[in-house]
Amino acid sequence: MGNAGRRGAGSALAAVACAALLVGCTQETRVTATPGPTATTTTAPPEALALAERYRTAGGDADVYGIQMQTGPQGAPLLTVRTRSADSDGALFDRQSASIVGYLTSKEGLSLGKGYLIDVFGPDGALLHRQDSRR
Repeated sequence: MGNAGRRGAGSALAAVACAALLVGCTQETRVTATPGPTATTTTAPPEALALAERYRTAGGDADVYGIQMQTGPQGAPLLTVRTRSADSDGALFDRQSASIVGYLTSKEGLSLGKGYLIDVFGPDGALLHRQDSRR
C-alpha cells in the first residue's frame, strides 16, 4: 500500500474515533440526587401556623406564616418555611434563615448537631430559597 492509501486509512480511522467521541459528548448526564420539591401548597398545616405565630410574636419576620420542622436526611432537621413575601434576595434569605434558626434553637429546642436543611416557599408556593447546612 502506498503513502496515499495509508493516509486515507488513517484519516478514516480518525474520523470514526472523532464521531464516537462526539456521540459520547452529546449524551445527557442524569443527576440522581433528590433535590426536594420546587413548589408546595400555600396552605400550611395548623402546627406550622402555630409555630410561625410564636416566631412572629417573639419578633420574627412578619411575612413568615408557616414553619414546619421535620426530620430530614441523615436525621438532620428539615425546615419548611412559607412566606407572604415573593422577594428572592439572598441577603434577605440569610437574615430570615438566621432569625428562624436562632428562634427555633433558643425557644423551641431545635438541635443543630447534624446541621439542618431549610426550604423557603413564596406566596404562590414557588421555591424561593434552599439551603443545606448539614455537617
